[in-house]
Amino acid sequence: MNKKALPAKKRKAKAKVKAPKKLINRELSWLSFNARVLQEAEDPSVPLVERIKFLGIFSNNMDEFFRVRVAGIKRIAQTKQLPVEERKNAKNLLEAIKKKVMEQQQNFDLIYRSKILPELSKHNIIILDETTTKDADLKTIRQHFVTAVSQKLFPLILDEARELPNLKDGEIYLAVHMSNSQTGDVKYALVQVPSKILGRFYILPLKHEKTRIILLDDIIRCSLDLIFNSLDFDTFTAHTIKITRDAELDFDSDIAVTLLEKVEKSLKQRKIGAPTRFIYDEKIPEDMLEFLTRKLKIDKESSIPGGKYHNFRDFIKFPAVGGKELRYHSIAPHRVHELDKAKSILNEVEKHDILLSYPYQPFDYIIRLLREAAIDPTVFAIQISLYRLAENSSIAEALSNAVHNGKQVTVVMELRARFMEEHNINWANKLHEEGAFVIYGIPNFKVHSKLIVISRRRNFKTSHIVHIGTGNFNEDTARLYCDYSLLTSRKRIATECLKVFEMISNFKPEKYQFNNLWVSPVSTRSNFEKFLNREIAHAKKGLPARAIIKINSLVDTGAIQSIRKAAKAGVKIDLIIRGMCCLPLDKDDPNIRAISIIDKYLEHARVYYFENAGKPDVFIGSADLMQRNIEYRVEVITPVFDKNQKLQLIEMLETQLKDNVKARILDSEMNNHFVKHNTDEAVRTQDEFYHLIKSV
Repeated sequence: MNKKALPAKKRKAKAKVKAPKKLINRELSWLSFNARVLQEAEDPSVPLVERIKFLGIFSNNMDEFFRVRVAGIKRIAQTKQLPVEERKNAKNLLEAIKKKVMEQQQNFDLIYRSKILPELSKHNIIILDETTTKDADLKTIRQHFVTAVSQKLFPLILDEARELPNLKDGEIYLAVHMSNSQTGDVKYALVQVPSKILGRFYILPLKHEKTRIILLDDIIRCSLDLIFNSLDFDTFTAHTIKITRDAELDFDSDIAVTLLEKVEKSLKQRKIGAPTRFIYDEKIPEDMLEFLTRKLKIDKESSIPGGKYHNFRDFIKFPAVGGKELRYHSIAPHRVHELDKAKSILNEVEKHDILLSYPYQPFDYIIRLLREAAIDPTVFAIQISLYRLAENSSIAEALSNAVHNGKQVTVVMELRARFMEEHNINWANKLHEEGAFVIYGIPNFKVHSKLIVISRRRNFKTSHIVHIGTGNFNEDTARLYCDYSLLTSRKRIATECLKVFEMISNFKPEKYQFNNLWVSPVSTRSNFEKFLNREIAHAKKGLPARAIIKINSLVDTGAIQSIRKAAKAGVKIDLIIRGMCCLPLDKDDPNIRAISIIDKYLEHARVYYFENAGKPDVFIGSADLMQRNIEYRVEVITPVFDKNQKLQLIEMLETQLKDNVKARILDSEMNNHFVKHNTDEAVRTQDEFYHLIKSV
């Protein structure tokens, strides 16, 4: 039909139809998340040493961002086989990322120099450098250099005729500019700062009740003449540089090579990956900067000027100095009295479900569960999926003990947990040597689920104790990450968990169906859509219709479309998203509200709530709403059936939605404005949770 032939009313109605808003780019959304971390470093209400640690977290996050996300975009921009438009978009995105990163870097440096350092000084904590060190302190520093530092330094003299060696990813180097004031001769050198060996901080002997700290970088700067005293130079300056490399693991298609061998081979290649970022002290002499970028083959897009110091991730381990008021008060996790009194956790779980909330309750109940299973005569098998273990893992030790006690132990060890690959290979090999049956992951898929199945046989009857969680089996991070563990012996859940392990062992997901669990890559997407569609149907009938989605990231296009569809149909959607949120929101979306909470503990739990016309369903599990979690990982989300536990989770969700201290508004502009106090009472989720859990 010709447009002119349309009736006026129809033409007008058609004109009102709005095109869907373009999704927020995931990389820019991630940078917005890291900006929220930086807000914590700037916030004067946060204890001072904790603010320093947030600078470290920001820096560590940024390193990983360049090693993974920026590396991937650079690959697209440089792959000539791809369409021109795709490469052009990638280059434009790299420019946008660099602009935003430089803005954040300037803000970072300003926070450290103009806010953190003066506040430390008020508390009699002085950060010295080579320009502020007095003669008496300089003597002490140089003596420390001679006795403890110098033997760990191996300077590299730079020369036009020689190629530079591959600088190590993530390490900091001092680019030394040497000159002779009489002859005008100039020479360059590189000195790797051995912070991994010696630590980044040196505390000088106490003087006048002031704590004086100097960074290892500045100890070296104070001693450059001692390092190069055999050379004919009398003027030295040193400027920090750092390279971040592409950390993506490349796997060939050789089916004769095991996944373990492929990961080990790729880890070696990672050490010489292409540079994705060259960050340098903006005060570095131009001639030396030109020399370094040319010799290191650094393109202009990858060069980012910064402040004097890099690798602020070391500041996560800032020395324990100053009074208690400079740190968050450490909490004592609430004990679960029924578990402490119980002779057997296994028997207790067979009586009723148990929900644990970290860090407000201790993780040691999970260790105790496995330790008990290792010696219980009724237990004949343990199956577990592992993603990130603690450095000295009691979980792994309990599994080894179970093998020694004659249990059939099956371990699914995900070798490709990013930046934990070597760590996981070592644990996998150790458990294999102990006698466990180890599955080294699945080609092209990651096993990210947090599952344990403990199988028992009593009186010729078999039963199963199951763990389904939102976080890793890691006793270290359980003190810092907000997560849930559900322990249950419900047959309908246990049977399907066994099926998940069967699916992993013989990976043909298309042959499996799950009626209770959401399992990626089989049914997570379809279940999410099913439960949202039920809310839509209720909304159309005028019944209560609402969904609360608490996750780390909302990126998947299909999930975003489902959320938009539900909101348009009248379903109230509350989103609690720690990290990336690609759904653009503004005042035209009255049915969708999105917040992000950044506080002393890392919000890590994934919780899905659906109103169901007053009979709510609540799910917890390992999957975020990202394509990788839905389609390319093994994830498990479980319904919570226990009425009281369901109410507890709902109350915790509602508390987070009331947060007016640490909650930020997520919108299209990515301004990260704090939620305003609408009442006289301040609500800080993590403080509220601690008291809420105590009353359970």
